[in-house]
Amino acid sequence: MRIQNSSAIVVGGASGLGEATVRALHERGAVVTIADVNANKGQALASELGLEFVGCDVREEGQVEAAVQQAAASGEGGLRIAVCCAGTGWAQKLAGSKGPHPLMPFETILQINLIGTFNVLRYAATAMISNEPAEDSERGVLVTTASIAAYDGQVGQIAYSASKGGVVGMTLPAARDLSQYGIRVNTIAPGLFDTPLLAALPEEARQKLGAGVPFPQRLGQPPEYAQLACQIVENRMLNGETIRLDGALRMPPR
Repeated sequence: MRIQNSSAIVVGGASGLGEATVRALHERGAVVTIADVNANKGQALASELGLEFVGCDVREEGQVEAAVQQAAASGEGGLRIAVCCAGTGWAQKLAGSKGPHPLMPFETILQINLIGTFNVLRYAATAMISNEPAEDSERGVLVTTASIAAYDGQVGQIAYSASKGGVVGMTLPAARDLSQYGIRVNTIAPGLFDTPLLAALPEEARQKLGAGVPFPQRLGQPPEYAQLACQIVENRMLNGETIRLDGALRMPPR
C-alpha cells in the first residue's frame, strides 16, 4: 500500500508507540487522523502536525465507528491504513494470600486490549471494503499491537498476556476473512519499549531492563515500532503475520 496521500487512522495515537506512528505516517505523506481517549495529548499532537483528532475509547463501539468514519472522509480514496496501538496493563497474580485475582480488572484489560482491538479491526475493515482496489487489488492494511507477553507472560501478567495472546490469535483468521477484499492484517509484538508506561520507572530500573535485551542492549524506541508499521503497510506480501520486535528478548518468569 502506498503511504503517500493515503488516509490513515492511528488509534491510541496520542502518545508512545501510537504517537511515533502518527509522526512516521505523516512524514511519509499520509493523511492521518489521530484517535485517542486522551483528548489533551491528542489535540496537542494534532495541532502541532496540522492533523485531525477525534476522541475515542476503544471499548465504545460507537466512538470507534465515528472515528473510522471521520478518517475515511478525511482524504480521497477512503480509509487505507489503520493502526491500533491502544492498550494498557495490570499486574496481579492469578491467586495468592489475598485470594483470587479480581474479575473486574481482568475484564477491563480484555475490554481495552482485546475487544478494543477487535472493534478497530471490524469497523476499519468495513470502511476499507468499499474502496476502489489499488495495485494487486489491495484495498487496505490493518496493523494491530500485541506484546511478547503473549508468548512470554511473566508472573503477574495473566490479564495482560491473555489480552495480547488474543490479539495474536485474531491476526491470521482476520487476514483470511478479509483476503477476498484485498485487505491485509498484521500484528507487531513489541518487547521492552521506552513508552510512557516505562518512563515512570527510575532511570536505574530502566537501564537494567534495557541491559537484559540480547541486542541491542537497550529499550526499544517508539520510532522503531513506527518504522516497522510503515514497512508492513508498504510490503504487500506481508499478511496474517505477527512480528516480534524485541531484540531477541525472551522474558524470564520474573
